[in-house]
Amino acid sequence: MGEAPRPREHILCLLPIPEDPKILNRLRRKYDVEFTYKQVITGAGEPEIPDETWLNATILETKIPITNSSGVHGPQISEWVILQILSHSHKEKIMVEWQKKHIWGSSKELGALRDSVGQRLGVLGYGAIGRQAARISKAMGMDVIAYTASPRPTPESRKDTGKYIVPNTGDPDGLIPSAWYSGLDKSSLHNFLSQDIDILLIAVPLTPQTRHFLSAPEFEILGSKTNAFIINIARGGLINQEDLITYLKKPLSAGGLRGAALDVTEPEPLPADSELWTLENVAITPHVSGLGTTYAERSFAILDENLGNLERGRNLINLVDRKKGY
Repeated sequence: MGEAPRPREHILCLLPIPEDPKILNRLRRKYDVEFTYKQVITGAGEPEIPDETWLNATILETKIPITNSSGVHGPQISEWVILQILSHSHKEKIMVEWQKKHIWGSSKELGALRDSVGQRLGVLGYGAIGRQAARISKAMGMDVIAYTASPRPTPESRKDTGKYIVPNTGDPDGLIPSAWYSGLDKSSLHNFLSQDIDILLIAVPLTPQTRHFLSAPEFEILGSKTNAFIINIARGGLINQEDLITYLKKPLSAGGLRGAALDVTEPEPLPADSELWTLENVAITPHVSGLGTTYAERSFAILDENLGNLERGRNLINLVDRKKGY
């Protein structure tokens, strides 16, 4: 009697993006696997899975390896970051209003405009997004300093290893920052924020340790030192929103912040009566900075590499650290 046929691996895909048959068929042939694909649309009004449910099922109680899609958003979110920096510094809002009203405005109405050369970008969370934003900012003449949860004292520790990197992007060797800072305590954070930061990019995961990581004391440092511009592409819960509003309304002469660009808020959607909507120095977008036509292609490139790693007994890339939760 012949041997029973080897059971095929079966992969269930639950994603918010439409199925791409070309990608799946290529993976089917390459690895002899089967796919069941279901497009799952989520958004406002959809109930979230309680933390205790998904944490117990996927993080705390099993030894099943979990990987993520970190790295696929680096280029598009970084472009959104640069868009907001330039839009604010060149007062695009005013000029857009001129165009709407058919007004040939005066340069006097724009006041003093400052380019990016010599400004300092502080990157809070030096992952794929932070590294690509640093790469572009450096090309614009900015100085970049980085902040990470864990110390990165050696050249080897500063490399972006074990992760998916879009080719020709980011800072794989960690050579761009002129200085590195680290820690999850407020003293370490305050030391970083005190380094004359002109623009702060918030790109860290939201965890119990980082909830409201930035509130009045942090905004006081940023406002009093440089009237910093705040950019948040991570999660709204990283910021105490009411404290942010207070410092955005403060005069610059009194240590206020010069502005903020927020792709994320708390809650989402941002309520229509939130004061953030009415502040002239704030730009708000509805959590869309990561959109792009290459999302599926890059996400499945990670799966492709990891299927090959499993087949050859190699380490997986983009492996989630269960203790950290990301």
